[in-house]
Amino acid sequence: MGIKERIFKKESLSRYLAEDGKFSKTLTARDLISMGIGAVIGTGIFILPGTVAALHSGPAISISFIIAALVCSTAAMCYAEFSSALPIAGSAYSFGNVVFGEIVGWFLGWALILEYMLAVAAVSTGFSAYFTSLLKGFGLALPKALTGPFDPANGTYLNLPAVLIVLFIAYVLSRGLRTSMTINSIVVVVKIAIIILFLLVGAFYVKPANWNPFMPFGSKGILVGAAQVFFAYLGFDVVASSAAEVKNPAKNMPRGIIGTLAICTLLYILVSIVLTGMVSYTKLNVADPVSFALYAVNQNWVAGIISVSALAGMFTMMVTMVYSSSRLIYSIGRDGLLPKFLGQINEKTKTPEKSMLVVTVIIAATGGLFSLNQLTNLVNIGTLLAFMFVSLGVIPLRKRKDIPNKGGFKVPFYPVLPIISALLCVVMLAQLSLETWAAAFIWFILGMIIYFSYGIKHSKISEK
Repeated sequence: MGIKERIFKKESLSRYLAEDGKFSKTLTARDLISMGIGAVIGTGIFILPGTVAALHSGPAISISFIIAALVCSTAAMCYAEFSSALPIAGSAYSFGNVVFGEIVGWFLGWALILEYMLAVAAVSTGFSAYFTSLLKGFGLALPKALTGPFDPANGTYLNLPAVLIVLFIAYVLSRGLRTSMTINSIVVVVKIAIIILFLLVGAFYVKPANWNPFMPFGSKGILVGAAQVFFAYLGFDVVASSAAEVKNPAKNMPRGIIGTLAICTLLYILVSIVLTGMVSYTKLNVADPVSFALYAVNQNWVAGIISVSALAGMFTMMVTMVYSSSRLIYSIGRDGLLPKFLGQINEKTKTPEKSMLVVTVIIAATGGLFSLNQLTNLVNIGTLLAFMFVSLGVIPLRKRKDIPNKGGFKVPFYPVLPIISALLCVVMLAQLSLETWAAAFIWFILGMIIYFSYGIKHSKISEK
């Protein structure tokens, strides 16, 4: 077999189904929606509506969120069809292997490793900052040396809270999926309850005059705002990584993915409407616009509760992303492109413990030792590349006679909508900076070196 035929050889769905059959199928549509909300609704819901309204959209920020949701929904429907037709672990990585071939699958898997792990490491540092601030409110303080990245010049050596929260989440997930999803669902409910509390309290202080002018920056401002808030929705794709552990995936996967997007869009729009009604949009370019608005109307007690919701938001996001990271690494190990021990599943807990351990060590070390402010845009590149390939992949997927997807979800307006989805991803990718692209290029070069020096020699696809 020539090198070209080898790297573009497609994986069989039957082998994946057999390998992933070791997982317990325990997740319902409700679990998936909880997981999706946990990933999508983070601290951004208390920041983006204010800052983007102040700088770009004005009170029309709610329209910006609707446009961004419509753009995101095209990719969501493509993910829903793939998850319905291919109920396997690994999300876009495994989808790429089946419809495009191994080299594309590896490329997508390497992009998702960047997205998932870097996202958790970055959020763990944010969690640490909020947690440290909360302790100070009670008159407690950690030693400065244990509250920041390795930076001896500034007196910090390890971000201990960031490391500990990642270790705690890994411990919870190692106890079994049912236990971790129960904890995640409880925290998601707390988070939504606090958002509803803000909406109910804030509604009494809305002044319609603050919505005038509604479009101070014109229609261009709304579109620029949509591009800015688009990234608020990134995260729903992690739901697809759980397909191998879902009851009746043909029905529940589309419900989980599309339900996540619908609920998150509603929450973002309602927060935007209330926030811009409470305070003039011109005053919202601050680090904590929701708390600022609550202090402005003398509702200090609600502002304090918002900080608890911020911690809850970051916690559920990390739970979902650590879970997804472990399933992704499991999938790549299952195929032999990374060491095969990563593709093993513990017979007792039905979880990929070894991949979980590796993921935990990498994320904890990254969050504990490095400052990640300059790297978070790389998360967007990994996500959008996966969106683009999944969107385009619907076309060859439909042509596969061995994957009929009978009774499952299918993208409407085929093939126009998948093509539109891919083009929209290209537009979003074009918004990212040259520095971000340069860093991503280095990451993908490293990925190709690993694939051609190790993965291609150990891949299970060569055994067929």
